[in-house]
Amino acid sequence: MTNPPDVIRSAYAELVVTDLAAARWFYVDVLGLIVTAEEPGALYLRACEEYLHHSLVLRKGDAPALAALAYRVRGPREVDAAERYYAEHDVPVRRVPAGTTRGIGEAVRIQDPLGFPVEFFYHAEHTERFTQHYHLHRANALARLDHFNVVVPDVRTARNYYTALGFGVSETIEDEDHLYAAWLYRKQTVHDIALTGGDGPRLHHIAFATQERSQILHTCDVLGALRREHHIERGPGRHGVSNAFYLYLRDPDGHRIEIYTSDYYTGDPDNPTIRWDVRDNRRRSFWGHQVVPSWYAEASTVLDLDGRPVPITAPAKRESVASIGADGFGVVPGENGAEGVKLGHQV
Repeated sequence: MTNPPDVIRSAYAELVVTDLAAARWFYVDVLGLIVTAEEPGALYLRACEEYLHHSLVLRKGDAPALAALAYRVRGPREVDAAERYYAEHDVPVRRVPAGTTRGIGEAVRIQDPLGFPVEFFYHAEHTERFTQHYHLHRANALARLDHFNVVVPDVRTARNYYTALGFGVSETIEDEDHLYAAWLYRKQTVHDIALTGGDGPRLHHIAFATQERSQILHTCDVLGALRREHHIERGPGRHGVSNAFYLYLRDPDGHRIEIYTSDYYTGDPDNPTIRWDVRDNRRRSFWGHQVVPSWYAEASTVLDLDGRPVPITAPAKRESVASIGADGFGVVPGENGAEGVKLGHQV
């Protein structure tokens, strides 16, 4: 049995948008992403601290969708390992020549067992970091791509798939017999991929990190000043899960973007998993705010390797309708019969 590829981190996403000019306004003029390259029908963008060619590709198409999620692996041999590993797992695998995606070297693209189009690559064109080009930073400057969040009908199966790839589990939302959501990481933060239970496979959001909360608040002020506050879907606020300060936006095509800061280190090998009871209303908002219905119900269509929408499946249980106890507290059983812990605490 071939070992899985050694994934370093989430690296870029490719979104299909219907109006490239409107998308440029949102991502470049409002959010301040840097244009590395543009060509007819496509924009390649990066954030201030990033030196790879891009972390977001916007490609014009007839309907909004996710075209690819990409992970960087530790070296060129790991691209070969990805091809062998997935060929053994009987999923669609395609070798992608260098330059097929501008700025990216030879890669392997798969339709993963969860239904998502995923690319593994190592070589990429380097560009200038703008870390200390403060004269070019907006007051809401984005630092880097942080993570992906996907919607899947079976979170437990999806978690097991990612842990088999070597991902650690930082946090979960669960009850006595069901796993509603999970956060998994390769880099030393809370997550590179989050799994949200729901009708899937769909893309829930991609997230960019900032250095300070004030940068997130400035984005809200910018959208308000432009009378485009309708792009704000949820927040600003603080998550219980991850402890991060957040803001959720919807781009002109409805793709969801999170702006995110202040999570925590997960790099030690014995980093504990934090388990949240689904009945604890602080799991999604540490301040106890209700989550807007669209956040649970709406997400982006996923395309297969031939550009066709992937059919979706409904989950057995939904977090959005889970009951909350009178006091908001509950106990979650530990693994292998171990004593459980009250919500939000480590085991």
